[in-house]
Amino acid sequence: MESPVKEEVGGELAMEIESSVTAEDWRRALSRVVPAVAVLRTTAPRAFDTEVAGASYATGFVVDKARGIILTNRHVVKPGPVVSEAMFVNREEIPVYPLYRDPVHDFGFFRYDPGAIKFLKYEEIPLDPEAASVGLEIRVVGNDSGEKVSILAGTLARLDREAPHYKKDGYNDFNTFYMQAASGTKGGSSGSPVVDCQGRAVALNAGSKSSSASAFFLPLERVVRALNLIRDCWDAFGIKSESVYIPRGTLQMTFQHKGFEETRRLGLRNETEQMVRLVSPAGETGMLVVDSVVPEGPAHKHLEPGDVLVHINGEVVTQFLAMETLLDDSVGKEVNLQIERGGVPLTVKLEVEDLHSITPNHFLEVSGAVIHPLSYQQARNFRFKCGLVYVAEAGYMLSRASVPRHSIIKKFAGEDIENLDDLIAVISKLSRGARVPLEYVKYTDRYRNKSVLVTIDQHGWYAPPQLYTRNDATGLWNAKLAIPLESPFVVSHRAGHMDANLNSISPLTESSPMDLKCQHESENTADGCVKMQTDEEIAVDGSHSGEDSIIEKKRRRVDEEIAAEGTISSFGDLDDIKDGALRHPSSVEVSDLARTISSNASLAEQVIEPALVMFEVHVPPICMLDGVHSQHFFGTGVIIYHSDCLGLVAVDRNTVAVSISDIMLSFAAYPIEIPAEVVFLHPVHNFALVAYDPSALGAGASVIRAAKLLPEPALRRGDSVYLVGLSRSLQATSRKSTITNPCTAVNIGSADCPRYRAINMEVIELDTDFGSSFSGILTDEQGRVQALWASFSTQIKRKKKSTKRQLTPKLKYGCSSSEDHQFVRGIPIYAISQVLEKIISGTPGPFRLINGIRRPMPLVRLLEVELYPTLLSKARSYGLSDNWVQALAKKDPVRRQVLRVKGCLAGSKAEKLLEQGDMILAINKEPITCFLDIENACQKLDQSIDSDGVLNMTIFRQGKEIDLIVGTDVRDGNGSTRMVNWCGSIIQDPHSAVRALGFLPKEGHGVYVARWCHGSPVHRYGLYALQWIVEVNGQPTPDLESFIEVVKGLEDREFVRVKTVHLNGKPRVLTLKQDLHYWPTWELTFEPESDTWKRRTIKALQPTGA
Repeated sequence: MESPVKEEVGGELAMEIESSVTAEDWRRALSRVVPAVAVLRTTAPRAFDTEVAGASYATGFVVDKARGIILTNRHVVKPGPVVSEAMFVNREEIPVYPLYRDPVHDFGFFRYDPGAIKFLKYEEIPLDPEAASVGLEIRVVGNDSGEKVSILAGTLARLDREAPHYKKDGYNDFNTFYMQAASGTKGGSSGSPVVDCQGRAVALNAGSKSSSASAFFLPLERVVRALNLIRDCWDAFGIKSESVYIPRGTLQMTFQHKGFEETRRLGLRNETEQMVRLVSPAGETGMLVVDSVVPEGPAHKHLEPGDVLVHINGEVVTQFLAMETLLDDSVGKEVNLQIERGGVPLTVKLEVEDLHSITPNHFLEVSGAVIHPLSYQQARNFRFKCGLVYVAEAGYMLSRASVPRHSIIKKFAGEDIENLDDLIAVISKLSRGARVPLEYVKYTDRYRNKSVLVTIDQHGWYAPPQLYTRNDATGLWNAKLAIPLESPFVVSHRAGHMDANLNSISPLTESSPMDLKCQHESENTADGCVKMQTDEEIAVDGSHSGEDSIIEKKRRRVDEEIAAEGTISSFGDLDDIKDGALRHPSSVEVSDLARTISSNASLAEQVIEPALVMFEVHVPPICMLDGVHSQHFFGTGVIIYHSDCLGLVAVDRNTVAVSISDIMLSFAAYPIEIPAEVVFLHPVHNFALVAYDPSALGAGASVIRAAKLLPEPALRRGDSVYLVGLSRSLQATSRKSTITNPCTAVNIGSADCPRYRAINMEVIELDTDFGSSFSGILTDEQGRVQALWASFSTQIKRKKKSTKRQLTPKLKYGCSSSEDHQFVRGIPIYAISQVLEKIISGTPGPFRLINGIRRPMPLVRLLEVELYPTLLSKARSYGLSDNWVQALAKKDPVRRQVLRVKGCLAGSKAEKLLEQGDMILAINKEPITCFLDIENACQKLDQSIDSDGVLNMTIFRQGKEIDLIVGTDVRDGNGSTRMVNWCGSIIQDPHSAVRALGFLPKEGHGVYVARWCHGSPVHRYGLYALQWIVEVNGQPTPDLESFIEVVKGLEDREFVRVKTVHLNGKPRVLTLKQDLHYWPTWELTFEPESDTWKRRTIKALQPTGA
């Protein structure tokens, strides 16, 4: 809802004056006013200047019926792109288009087609600024607090109130008086007419104070002038909005109206005061005083704060209206200002600047960032000169480098940036993937420039840079490619795709170094996080940390190495360590660069340190698939394979959550940072494998080495291990600990917004660790990796008394009652070593290009059922026979448990066969006591040539033993590899965390809404996340392919009927209007054979270069 920003400081007491106007007078007046008032539903598709992207409600009213002109506030019309509809009292809806927005004052006009209103009888509301007076009884008619029609009463108490100050970095009106009344207007009433008993608009509602009933109204004198000029242009040129020109002059300075007492203290001479009082209208109380001057504007170095204005062109000026009238009539001309500064008369001659020339009408969009010339509004707020390169929205590329909103870019890639053209010229010279310095300054720390390293996007996740320019004829902002097609930015991207395709014919097993495919990207999103029923929280004592996982990240994981046929390269050995130094087959220079290992470090730490890696992971906000809960992660991983052409690092999935990520690796053993790519995400276990190109390490390739993995023997209670990890400063840290429980079943409940969670896993617990935010590896005393000390993500209920708020990324629609937390536990290394062995040995599977080499990647056979252990003592109470209790206890005397079904994943082969509460007793007559037993049974199916992929299971259900044949499912390690962006929503096939909830819509499953974007049609019409789209215009959409076929036939501005089913099972039908101009339909698809993400435009109004 368009909520007028609230004033920060106190207000005045409204006067209560009795009126003789009767109720019948007001009834007749309001019967004429109400039909002309419309609810404005506006959507800002992009952030611009002082405004952010979003959808809101406000009010407007018809001031010219014949021409179709609606008056409202400037902050409703918006300085940037806007899409709006007006709904009248009879619920007729019509599109409206921006006609004019004042650069300074809070008013603007929309235009509409008068013929579009078919059924409503209405008349325009006349404007009468002269009727405003103290004590006048008024009514504010509009969409107050979201109500379609609300009528609030009040009495004008002041006509000379200072313009309200809303935000220090947002829109503020100035150089005008405001009116005040105690009418108590709230959000949504912006743009409402303030009418008298005759139905005349005497003011325009603009803002209010949250701490009281005070409301602030804009006088209409300048509104009437602008409306008359529009009418004149209309009569002279016809219905041509581009012909509308409202002269507006400025000296780029702000005045305040000060009383004569104050001006005397500022040094105003007595004779000057007497002269001013003599020539001014009766009741004049003060004069205009300079409050601020914009740097390098016309008044800069000529006028100073505290100067008292006396004359303009020989005319005494004490009111804002007179001053603005003179300036507006003198655009491009010089004016003479007579002032007094500390009692000294001064005369200055200044040229009046065109106010429209310093109001930006274009912006650059690159990687989600919105950048444009600094407007007069923000230049005044920030005390910078107009026209500098201003970041209205940081987007992904800039936010990844920690460049905040409201920044001013000073240098980029070593070149000075004076204006937007300079920035575009520099970008056009850069290749994708380049890392260049950027220097910026922020108004909160204006005297120190900050320097960061910006990575130019490597992938095609975002469209190439677009330059949007306002078109006053249509009310739209038209986009065109901002850089030439032959620029390196575009050419390098195409070349990357071409190289990938050429390399795809490489031999399957040959390992030759190729160019590394690096992936980077960056940003604020929307999950529609409606609270839904969740499972019980983590069932491990002390597992919750009090840290916010939105920016807080995960830690380090340890690596492992498989000694399979000598395929893993390890440099240095234990004897070298014992001798006191690592002897690497490298040059003296490399030895000097390699970090010296502390002599007092444990032996395990010395051995494993060259294999430790720090991760920094960024997820582009337009690609936040699979419910990923943050855009930025940190963590530690361990190198498990290192050769001349391939390096593999193991890390937990709380650090690398999705495959569509930009990953940078920093190595403990060598000072270098290189990109990496996700090659395997385990669908069940909490680990991922990430590949890097060893050739990118240069001389450091010989210093870095893979860890040695020790999957056997399994850790037991009481064993001593070393917990080793990295600090954020890449310092290795270790401590000796004892295993307290090697087989704790992890039980993580579903998050409010379903995302990956570890299931069917046993984890290791230690007696002492470094806290819930420290991850790493567990090794024996010789530095051999036995477990990954991994970070797990979970949610816990907010405490009712807590006032802590969770920060959410922009695209996330947060209404969650839970908070994200993390804990750490050990993951036995055997699962990682099994996957690594399959990759290295070339086990048959789908091919994927890694470092230019096509490699088969393993598939994982799963029983897609969520299980949990129950003690045999409890199972006996459920009726399990003594024979089975004894058999299971004999099989596993340590655990003494039986596995029960918590739920089947929707769409799995086991869904119709297994039921909640079933006890799994045996597979192929072999007793089952732990998750590993089921995994081994699934792996045997893959090893059998004539396997049909089914398990012969014996279960216990409701007092009976039942034999079942249950099918298994095969999953790859790619994660989600396809998404569609439609009307600003991120749509994908339901991922495993959604299917784990246990049901898919009966209407043919449907596609899943993962996120939505602010300012998009789905934001405007309420198609939020956490639901399936099962039909579009009555056509089923069971999967992405069918969904694309349906939506590509939809036209721009066409209303679409969408049937959805929420995660709670509630169906809903809604309508929304497509906006292909600002929100084209496009898809992203990952192609493993070329190792690239391809962006393809499905439908758009104009070429976007994507």
